[in-house]
Amino acid sequence: MTQTTSAHHEGGTAPPPARFDAVVRAAVGQGLLGEGSPVAGFIDTEGVRASVEALHDAFAAPPGVLHTFAAKACSLVPVLRLLADCGMGCEVASPGELRLAVEAGFAASRIVLDSPAKTREEIRLALALGVAVNADSLDELRRIDALRHPGTASVLGLRINPQVGGGSIGPMSTATDTSKFGVALRDPGAREAIVEAFRERPWLTRLHAHVGSQGCPLKLIADGVARTYELAEEINAALGVRQVTSLDIGGGLPVNFADETVHPSYADYVAALTEAAPGLFSGRFSLVTEFGRSLLAKNGFIGARVEYTKDAGGRRIALTHAGAQTATRTVLMPEAWPLRIGAFGPDGTPKSGPSLAQDIAGPCCFAGDVVAYGRELPELAEDDVVVLYDTGAYYFSTPWAYNSLPRPAVYGFRTVTGPEDGSRHGGSPHGGPGHDAPVTFVTVRDAQSLDDIAAESGLAHADALIERNG
Repeated sequence: MTQTTSAHHEGGTAPPPARFDAVVRAAVGQGLLGEGSPVAGFIDTEGVRASVEALHDAFAAPPGVLHTFAAKACSLVPVLRLLADCGMGCEVASPGELRLAVEAGFAASRIVLDSPAKTREEIRLALALGVAVNADSLDELRRIDALRHPGTASVLGLRINPQVGGGSIGPMSTATDTSKFGVALRDPGAREAIVEAFRERPWLTRLHAHVGSQGCPLKLIADGVARTYELAEEINAALGVRQVTSLDIGGGLPVNFADETVHPSYADYVAALTEAAPGLFSGRFSLVTEFGRSLLAKNGFIGARVEYTKDAGGRRIALTHAGAQTATRTVLMPEAWPLRIGAFGPDGTPKSGPSLAQDIAGPCCFAGDVVAYGRELPELAEDDVVVLYDTGAYYFSTPWAYNSLPRPAVYGFRTVTGPEDGSRHGGSPHGGPGHDAPVTFVTVRDAQSLDDIAAESGLAHADALIERNG
């Protein structure tokens, strides 16, 4: 994947590059951003393809690797279908995500179901379809015992918690001593119970672990995978047969939100895994990965109109239409999830001029709905556009319905580039367009209408709670 460098900006983020400038200008020019559509999400389809290519290249040496995309990172059917077309499988963690994966065209054999709270019906459906299932507990294995039929094509595994510790963001760390996920490997008697569970179930052939994602260093993630690999070898040795034939090593590669540099890369991750578990890529086990954020974050952005500006307590505030409803994690945990902000004029061209410390606030009706505090940007004004970079995963795809704000439209885009304006292997990272490259948009998801909001809020049952006499 193309690596770029950029000087850091005060506050932990660097000024954004020109990667998406032509896209913002085209979106404004074509009416996708403006008074009638004050916020929208955008996906760089060529950038997504380049990221998937980088993933496959990094894992090219070991045989038998199934790369699945974590659907929760961008649960939009057209995006999932694009990833399927790129050769990805799909990891799902709910009945809704399973339905979306099927609608997107993923073969059942390339879908993996993970969840800590699967219902009997959810398990029954997955087994009927032939979707792989990773049980989250020994109790869930016992439930599968009762539901499984001998003819199922589903690969069945058990998730373990290697208990290697957490990263800098507690809620994103899934291998702590008390994590809700998996069978806690270092708890008294757990290791023996896991070996016995495999001994009792010849159809149980996979081990699964996922250490965490954002905020987790590569060494921590690799250590968790190494513990899983060692356990698989131990199980097979104890059983005297190679029953465990595949390892699902999860995803979780963290994303650099500070600048445009892609680090760590997938190649960095493979190197860390090789060092921690030298036998992992020997071919003794087939592998499954579950990357999400690292594939899409830098390949998408949110554009939002500035509705008003005001001064309060000596601070300039720009009130925009991109707040907690689309950037929930950033608003609620700003230290952990900082975003780079771009400033554009009403015509979609980058703003210039002296920098001014400004808060970038959203439309939600609570005081903390601020995407960035005191950010040094050219002075924003009514009808300008702000861009929230690195938001291709988890942001606009799964918005929060606070204040009944409508879900934003989402568009995919691609550009026709040539040697003069920068190609995907040339002047702009991730395949971004040059300044004058023509941009083509397609609708990924329509903006939610007020009728949609009313229907979703129970309009069809409006009189349900009114008592009527007679």
